[in-house]
Amino acid sequence: MSTIPAAPGIQPIGPRPVPAIPFGVLDRFRTGEAALKALLEKWSIPALRVALGLVFAVFGVLKFFPGVSPVESLVEATWGVLTFGLVGGQLALVLTAVIETTAGLLLVSGVGARLGLVVLAIAFVGIFSPLLFFPGELFEATGPTLLGQYVLKNVVLVAAALVVASRALRGPARS
Repeated sequence: MSTIPAAPGIQPIGPRPVPAIPFGVLDRFRTGEAALKALLEKWSIPALRVALGLVFAVFGVLKFFPGVSPVESLVEATWGVLTFGLVGGQLALVLTAVIETTAGLLLVSGVGARLGLVVLAIAFVGIFSPLLFFPGELFEATGPTLLGQYVLKNVVLVAAALVVASRALRGPARS
């Protein structure tokens, strides 16, 4: 039986030695990872609460100024449907601005986060109502319009609000 000699520079296939990890590197990695986890557990939800609050405060403030918010006509039409025509026009924009700005500021402050989440839940009713009332303005044959995308992106904000609520709401923890 003859063996084929290996070509110069080519090693035969087989188990390769695992390079040794210097003593303590894994321990330092685990310690660093644990420290990062503790930092994230302490600060990630408060950071999300503040970011969510800022988004609502900024978009709410825009509605105080006529012609600035890209959803003015949608806000007016939605209030008209929800209130059976009693509220519309500039009043609808001001009410929406007050609701969104209040929710945002309560979340940013952290002091009234629970109340801010309640106000935010009310805002979400208005935010998602156009999906039922005005689907023709939010969707076309090829997919969502720009206005539809503006409304649909709020699904992410709902998820963020749920995470913030998991920390802000009182009651016994369940496992």
